[in-house]
Amino acid sequence: MGGTDAFVEHRELLFSIVYGMLGTVADTEDVLQETWLSWAPERDVRNARAYLVRIAVNHALRRRERAGRETYPGQWLPEPLVGDAADEVVRGEEFSMAVLVVLETLTPAERAVFVLHEVFGYAHPEIAAILGRSPAAVRQLAHRAREHVEARRPRYAVDPRTRRQVTERFMAAALGGDLEGLLRVLAPDVALWTDGGGKGPATSPDPVHGRERVARLLIAVAEGVPDTVDVRLRRVHGDPAVLLFADGGPFAVLVLELRGDLVAGVYSITNPDKLTRLG
Repeated sequence: MGGTDAFVEHRELLFSIVYGMLGTVADTEDVLQETWLSWAPERDVRNARAYLVRIAVNHALRRRERAGRETYPGQWLPEPLVGDAADEVVRGEEFSMAVLVVLETLTPAERAVFVLHEVFGYAHPEIAAILGRSPAAVRQLAHRAREHVEARRPRYAVDPRTRRQVTERFMAAALGGDLEGLLRVLAPDVALWTDGGGKGPATSPDPVHGRERVARLLIAVAEGVPDTVDVRLRRVHGDPAVLLFADGGPFAVLVLELRGDLVAGVYSITNPDKLTRLG
């Protein structure tokens, strides 16, 4: 198999791993380009898959370590993947919006080990070879990452019919200015995350907690939504989501984390740089 064919064959895997480590499509695509440039098609590589994964993971690690999020204005949320792009990447609940937010609190190395081991099933010795670390060090990273994620990961299975009903109730109440209706659909400890990136509307520099505060903020924000808004129900990373379009383009994505028939988390992304691939 030629070098180009090998890269194309494994591109979906590389995209999924790198996106899990970085959380943005633009950075992921940049890393894949760097991986392609580092990939030497003329070389006789016995295991192209392992070789390409090692290149991509290490490029992603270097990018994550030097980029950081400390200069990002306000809250940072992963770039939403909708439709075919999500189907390529999502691996069960491991790449839900809530879990990706938790992964942001890990060190770059912990996150790489978690993604490779917990999501894609790589054994610790394989990861050690990829990262250039000892198996013992990788096991320690894996243990810390798993404990951290398990302590914060939501675990609520919701059937598709309930997902749709709750999403519709949530949006009808929010856009209709129905405070009481919104309070009924929100969990008491609901959290609202807003990522405007300094370019789109965001409620505060930190997540907002509590049914009353979240409901009133959502109602206030919804007052600025145009009457001609096009509301589309979708799934983002396996979660129920709402895409809002106005003037022919997207201006917001709301991803809902459900706990039974209540909304436990709302992730609002209005940074236009993270909405360019929606349609």
